[in-house]
Amino acid sequence: MKEIIRLIFSPVWKVWFLIWFTFPFLILYPFFYLGFITGNLKFAFFLKKVWASCICYPSGIFPIIKYQTKKYTLPSNCVITPNHSSYLDICLSVFYIKHVSLFMAKAELLKAPLFRNFFKYMDIPVNRKSRGDSHKAFIKAGEKLDEGFGLIIYPEGTISNEGELRPFKNGAFKLAIEKQVPIIPVVNLNNWKLLQNGGFFKSFGRPGIARIIVFDPIPTKGLTEENLVALRDKTHSLINEALIKYNGTKN
Repeated sequence: MKEIIRLIFSPVWKVWFLIWFTFPFLILYPFFYLGFITGNLKFAFFLKKVWASCICYPSGIFPIIKYQTKKYTLPSNCVITPNHSSYLDICLSVFYIKHVSLFMAKAELLKAPLFRNFFKYMDIPVNRKSRGDSHKAFIKAGEKLDEGFGLIIYPEGTISNEGELRPFKNGAFKLAIEKQVPIIPVVNLNNWKLLQNGGFFKSFGRPGIARIIVFDPIPTKGLTEENLVALRDKTHSLINEALIKYNGTKN
C-alpha cells in the first residue's frame, strides 16, 4: 500500500515542484538578464536567493543548516566543496552562502534555453571532455577568485546515486592551494531522499526537511601542490564520515 501511495504521490509532487521551479524563474528572468548585462552579479545572486525560496518553501522543502562549531558567515573568497547527490544541492546552496559565489558546472548546460545566460555571464562552464577547455575554465575560475568571488565546485564531478560519496577530483583543491583561499566542506545529508536523480517518473521526490552541515574553513595558507592529495582526502573524509553517521552512506 505504501508503495502504491509513493508511486502516485511522487509524480504529483514533482509536477508541483516543477511549477514552482519554472514560473518564478520566468517572472524573474528579465531582472536576471538585467543583472547579467550590467555586470551586477550581486543583484543576480540576490535574485537566485529569491528564486530558491520560491521553489523550496511552496514545495515543502525546508532547509536546516548546521555549522560544525558555531554559525558564521563564509569568507567571500573561498572554494566551497559540497557533495552532490541531488539537483536540490544547487538550489539549496544559496541558503548558506551569503556572498556572490559562482558555480563551475558541465558545459552541456550551455545548451539549455534561458539557462545558458547563467553560464555565459555568471557561472563557469567546464567541458570535461577537452583538457584544453578544462584548463581555460580553471584559469577563469582563478581570475574570479582574484576578483573576490567565491566558487562552488562539486569535487565528485557528477551527481552520485543514493547519497553514496564518489572519489574527489583534484581541481577544486589545486585551485584553492594556488590562490591560497580556504576550502569549505559542505555536506548535503539527505537531499537525495527528497529529490532523487534519474528519470522523472522513475525517481522519487517528496517534501521534507533538507539537512545540511557547513564545516569550518580549512585554510590553505602556506600549502603547496605537495599537500593537494592530503587536502583532498581530508575534505572527502569529513564529508563521508558525516554521511555515514547520518544515514549509513558508504564510499
